[in-house]
Amino acid sequence: MFFYLLPAVFFGWSLGANDAANIFGTAVSNRIVKYRTATIISAIFILIGAVLGGAKGIETISNVTAQSLISGSISVLSAAITMTVMTYFGVPVSSSQAIVGSIMAVGLIEGGVNWSIILKLVLAWVGTPIGGMIFGFISYKILSIPFNKIKSIYMKERVVQIATLIIGAYGSYSLGANNVANITGVFASSIGVSTAALVGGLAISFGVLTYSYKVMMTVGRQIIELDYFSAAIAVLGESITVWIYALLGIPVSTSQAIVGAVIGAGYARGSRLTNKKILFKILSAWVNTPISAGIITAIIYFVFRAIFKISI
Repeated sequence: MFFYLLPAVFFGWSLGANDAANIFGTAVSNRIVKYRTATIISAIFILIGAVLGGAKGIETISNVTAQSLISGSISVLSAAITMTVMTYFGVPVSSSQAIVGSIMAVGLIEGGVNWSIILKLVLAWVGTPIGGMIFGFISYKILSIPFNKIKSIYMKERVVQIATLIIGAYGSYSLGANNVANITGVFASSIGVSTAALVGGLAISFGVLTYSYKVMMTVGRQIIELDYFSAAIAVLGESITVWIYALLGIPVSTSQAIVGAVIGAGYARGSRLTNKKILFKILSAWVNTPISAGIITAIIYFVFRAIFKISI
């Protein structure tokens, strides 16, 4: 059993390494919060979110297509490889799209995909960056009013720093609750929902603690210019978006949510895109991720079946 879960541990590590940037990237790159402080808070609340709020999303992913331990392991391994390659190049990437692309590949090969769930997931992918943009924009407009009334620069800095830590904890909880399904959802029927949530949460937290710095810099500095306050607001917009989808049981991309929220908060304060090239790179990855994951899954699936001469 543990052997089949190893790809999930690898995938969770990769997700944590990539998606921690979506919570604390803007804060760390703007030096509001120290990198190590950010990773510790993020790891703790990701685990809490996974255990307390991950069940609905896990049930959704487990129902996309029937998965055995072997086919589930292949799906997760393929998604993990996709995530790791894109993380290596410093590109925020969607774990949700990676795992769904992998699961769909197995389902298409074996002749069974729940297309109603796939449609729901795809619609959520489209709505995620839009939601992030809306919540980022609105949050800035509302919260900037009382914030701008603070006269002391020192007090402003303290308020932003404290708010960033609180928002980061909330965002980490949302990430764990929403994305743990991507890590161990395919194994829920074999190991149970609660065990799947715990294993997935631990794996994601480990990735945050060990390998998240590079992508934090990509998200934090290269999309749009943000000041301290708008950086915190961007994370709030992303967190609200991801949490709402967690409540609905729909795993979505925190990468898409934070990009939308960064743009929304930036526009609310009058900033404009500073690096359209990096934004295009991220958008391209959203399209490439499920396709790449699906292709890798098909290759591993047929190679494994040919070598071991067994039915998967």
